Amino acid sequence: MSIYFLSKTAATVALICASSLVGAVSLADLSNKDASSGVKAALEKGASVAVSKLGVENGFLNNEKVKIGLPSVLEKAMPILRMTGQGKKVDELTVSMNHAAESAVALAKPLLLDAVKSMSVTDAKNILTGGDTAVTDFFRQKTATPLNAQFLPVVKKITDKNGLSAQYNAVMGKAGSSGLVSKEETTVEGYVTKRALDGLYMMIAEEEKAIRADPVGSGSAILGKVFGALK
Repeated sequence: MSIYFLSKTAATVALICASSLVGAVSLADLSNKDASSGVKAALEKGASVAVSKLGVENGFLNNEKVKIGLPSVLEKAMPILRMTGQGKKVDELTVSMNHAAESAVALAKPLLLDAVKSMSVTDAKNILTGGDTAVTDFFRQKTATPLNAQFLPVVKKITDKNGLSAQYNAVMGKAGSSGLVSKEETTVEGYVTKRALDGLYMMIAEEEKAIRADPVGSGSAILGKVFGALK
C-alpha cells in the first residue's frame, strides 16, 4: 500500500469527521429563535395529536389507557345496582361518560394553541431542558383551569341525559359535604371532566416522550435540530 493512498485515506476520514462535527448542534449553539421555534413545534404537535386521537368517536371508550370507568362509589355498588335492574342504566352511563369526554376534548385545541402563543423565550428554555414531560407540565399549568371551565358544561349536557347521573349527583352531593367522598366524585360531570383532562394530558405526554426519544423520527427539521441538541 502506497504512502500516497494512506495519506489520501486519512484525509478523507478526517474530512468526514470534520463534517460530522460541524453538522452537530449542541444546546449551547441553539439560538433563542430556534429554541422557541422547536418547543412551539413540539407543543403544537403534542396538542394536535392528542386531540385528534381522543376528540373523536370512541377516542376514550376504545383506549384502555384513558377509558373512563365508573366513579368508585358506583363501581362498588354495581352488584346491588344489577340486582335491582339498573345494570343497563349503569352501562349506558359509562358509555355516555366516555362520549362526553370525547366531545369536550374535541373543543380543546384552540385553548391549547393559545397557550403555545403565550410562551416566552424563558418558558421555551425551561421546557426544552425540563425533562420528559415539561411540555405537558406547561400545558397543564396554562390550560387546566380554562379547559375545566370549558369542558364541564359540555360533559354535563351529555351525562344529564342518563337518569342515573342525577340520582348519583343528589346522593353524592350530600356525601361530599360530609367528607365521605372526594370532591371530584360528588358529581358525574365533575368526575368525567377531571378524567377527560387527565386523559388529554396523558396523550400529550406520550407524544412529547416520543419526540424526545427520536427527534429526527418526528419528521420535523426544527424538532430534529432542537430536541436533537439534547442528545
